[in-house]
Amino acid sequence: MIGRLRGVVVEKRPPQLLLDVNGVGYEIEAPMTTFYRLPDEGQEATLYTHFVVREDAQLLYGFGDRKERQLFRTLIRVNGVGPKLGLAILSGMESDMFVRCVHDDDSATLTRLPGIGKKTAERLIVEMRDRLDDWAPELSEAGAASPSLVVSNTPSDRVAVQDAISALVSLGYRQQDASKAIGAVKEDGLASEELIRRALKAMM
Repeated sequence: MIGRLRGVVVEKRPPQLLLDVNGVGYEIEAPMTTFYRLPDEGQEATLYTHFVVREDAQLLYGFGDRKERQLFRTLIRVNGVGPKLGLAILSGMESDMFVRCVHDDDSATLTRLPGIGKKTAERLIVEMRDRLDDWAPELSEAGAASPSLVVSNTPSDRVAVQDAISALVSLGYRQQDASKAIGAVKEDGLASEELIRRALKAMM
């Protein structure tokens, strides 16, 4: 129904963002791999989207390129994997790393992601293997810029840490684990997105 949006980034609160498209604000959930490539608030961004209608909500998911959206759509067709878990998977590792895990039967790495036990990891490997035969790595159509290591859009480092912890909890990590992971990587001046990136990398 809604396949792509181009607008101004109004607010970034991982894993949610607000995109202003011609005066209409769209609330979008996106994996952290997309957040790392987003421009600063007030700048324009293009996202490829997937629209989900539930009995209690209508949700819009956004991705930096078509390839990542296609992987998300393939993931949520696996039995027991819904949009929330799909978002957690794509936040916890880059798309190409997930594909390598599937092709290498690496269930141990997959079980480090929140919400994925041994049975779910094995199911992902079995059901996804044939669907990823034609996967080829590619750069985001919006570019593959590195995340900022210094500039923070939050008023203080304390707020950045709180936002980062909240984001990890939203992705399925336990509060205690999220706090510990962020505490282990925090440095003065880091934006919440960079804190999340470092924490997720450390946990994998």
